Amino acid sequence: MSDTKYQGDANAVVNPLDKGLGALEAACAPEQIAAQRWNVLNEDLNLPAAVLSQSRVEHNLAWMQRFVSEYGAKLAPHGKTTMAPRLFQRQLAGGAWGITLATAHQTRIAYAHGVRRVMMANQLVGKRNMAILAELLADPTFEFFCLVDAADQVDQLAAFFSKEGCPIQVLIELGVQGGRTGVRDDAQLQSVLDALTRASGAVKLAGVEVYEGVIKEEADIRTFLQRAVKVMGDLAKVGRLQRTPAVLTGAGSAWYDVVAEEFAKANIGQPLDVVLRPGCYLTHDVGIYRAAQARIDANNPIAHKMRSSLLPALQLWAYVQSVPEAERAIIAMGKRDAAFDAGLPLPVLHFRPGDKTPSATPAHWEVTGMMDQHAYLKIAPGDDIKVGDMIAFDISHPCLTFDKWRQISVVDDAYNVVDVVQTYF
Repeated sequence: MSDTKYQGDANAVVNPLDKGLGALEAACAPEQIAAQRWNVLNEDLNLPAAVLSQSRVEHNLAWMQRFVSEYGAKLAPHGKTTMAPRLFQRQLAGGAWGITLATAHQTRIAYAHGVRRVMMANQLVGKRNMAILAELLADPTFEFFCLVDAADQVDQLAAFFSKEGCPIQVLIELGVQGGRTGVRDDAQLQSVLDALTRASGAVKLAGVEVYEGVIKEEADIRTFLQRAVKVMGDLAKVGRLQRTPAVLTGAGSAWYDVVAEEFAKANIGQPLDVVLRPGCYLTHDVGIYRAAQARIDANNPIAHKMRSSLLPALQLWAYVQSVPEAERAIIAMGKRDAAFDAGLPLPVLHFRPGDKTPSATPAHWEVTGMMDQHAYLKIAPGDDIKVGDMIAFDISHPCLTFDKWRQISVVDDAYNVVDVVQTYF
């Protein structure tokens, strides 16, 4: 797939709900999409189809931006969740400081769609990956950060970017024993600092980064975050930070409240950007992130003051394909369509074409298993369900649903299609 925008006829309108390539060849404005008067309940879309609720996405955008701002922090949402530049632009327009990404490839896609500040919450390793960033950094309007946790990596960055004649900004990543990447102890930290000294300006230290999601207990997370604040302060005292404001960043989608609380206390004696990076808040879910949000809603004073919460905004619509047994229906949706790694899709709405509105599904309906293109729906004898009925499913873990779709419809509260977002995985 090309990393640049598709250069189709901007005036052409193609039904965007096919999983094929058609819609990707045409750049359609939202008003052009809305003019087609497609509606999910009218069966204007081929199912299965992933859809985004426009009103819920807008609610979640505003909710998280307000939450972060209450702590005096910045928001750089993790774009790998959606890889949808149209959604990146909504986040930036809503006040986001930048977009977080995971790879050089993703960064180039974001840049091609107008994003001009990227935090790559990952190490930048390898000649071609470095070359991609050197090309982007030739644009003086583009700001970029990557992570470092080893002297060898710093030396490699210095060798490459000194030849290119453009410096690269880095954040020292702190880690924990048994975790993922990141400096484990003071000796490793010192070796990275020594390498940065050798880098002679080709690699500039902008701050400190952590990912707390590999730690399970809140008390241990707070201890880890306090370590990051201390390291940041120590670096400031000896004049090692080369960006003003310096950057202190953390927060996945489960513990962003704890990160906000701990990092908001940081006082390093110089200007500081505290940057939080949750990504799944945009669409939320009814599984792992609903559970995390319930903890936040119950314990966090800012969330409590806001008197609302994040709302699930991503659904999968699919047909009942077969009802072969009194206690089982087969749904035309499977692992190729929805995430299944953190809980199976949850049936929430039932609609029979010709009815006026969907109704809530019976509480005993449950997805018990999925194959590539089929889902097993547990029902009860006598339930009013038949072939051709439409079922809407909420999901757990939006990341692994987004990456199964090349385009996703945005719908209003009446299920009219008002926009389409393209993904670039």
